[in-house]
Amino acid sequence: MPDKVLVAYASKHGATAEIAEKIGEVLARSGLEADVQPVKKVKDLAPYQAVILGSAVYIGMWRKDAVRFVKANQSALADRKVWIFSSGPTGEGDPVELLHGWRLPKKVEPIAEAIKPRDTAVFHGNVDVATLSGMEKMMIGKVEAPTGDFRDWAMISAWAEGVAAELKA
Repeated sequence: MPDKVLVAYASKHGATAEIAEKIGEVLARSGLEADVQPVKKVKDLAPYQAVILGSAVYIGMWRKDAVRFVKANQSALADRKVWIFSSGPTGEGDPVELLHGWRLPKKVEPIAEAIKPRDTAVFHGNVDVATLSGMEKMMIGKVEAPTGDFRDWAMISAWAEGVAAELKA
């Protein structure tokens, strides 16, 4: 299997795409060949030895295209080294604690168990009010979610460095 890594993501407003790009940059700096692309554009996993899959999270759910991707590629993913990340919670503190221990949507958990990811990370997200629809603004206001960019780039880079080290070992 080639020494390439796929960083596939599902993003609505671009924040998760930017996290995926950062992960790809860290992998490339570590000497790995990384392709970063939306899950919708991934046609074949054969060129990849490993996959990092990420999705934005809205109301505890992954983007539908990420769920479709993981379901459609479950067998191929089970044959590769896989890491999963979600992005979404805003505010200060540990993102998993902010989500009361949540790491994956319930409908994805059985598939993840079959794939056996090396790690499942949750990163803070970015809520840019200027990009939100009226309905999204109403939902954010209703749950009193903090707005702004809470992504921790040092944490994201450190996680990606750990992935790179494991792949190079």
